[in-house]
Amino acid sequence: MFPVRTTTAEVELGSTLQIKFGSDGLIPCITQDIVTGQVLMFAFMNAQSLEHTLKTKKATYWSRSRNKLWCKGEESGNVQWVKELYTDCDQDVILIKVEQKGAANASCHNGYKSCFYRKLADLDTAAEGSSFKLEFVSQPLFDPAVVYKKKA
Repeated sequence: MFPVRTTTAEVELGSTLQIKFGSDGLIPCITQDIVTGQVLMFAFMNAQSLEHTLKTKKATYWSRSRNKLWCKGEESGNVQWVKELYTDCDQDVILIKVEQKGAANASCHNGYKSCFYRKLADLDTAAEGSSFKLEFVSQPLFDPAVVYKKKA
């Protein structure tokens, strides 16, 4: 479905999408909230999931752990509607801007709005190797045990 890559000049400065999938058939995908700009998650796509995403406008990724297509929200109901798709200068990374919809309006399977809900508390102590403490920067929006019916 996707155009074959041509020259470096065309890939880097041209006006045709010429995605470079890795040797494993995957391309990294960064997902961002269209309104706030918040990075929601990072995942991978393959040609099939990217094609499905473009056709349905629902963010669909390739699950490396389950080895199958993963339509975001199929279990949780928290769907990502794709509004814009970008690629970087080398066309080996995708950025999608989405409208996150669902009861909890969350993208992370741990119940948070974003998968990036923790940060390194102190860069200096980490640089010294003395502390790698993480600090939570948001609160969960749903209980994964309830949403995914996980057994304790």
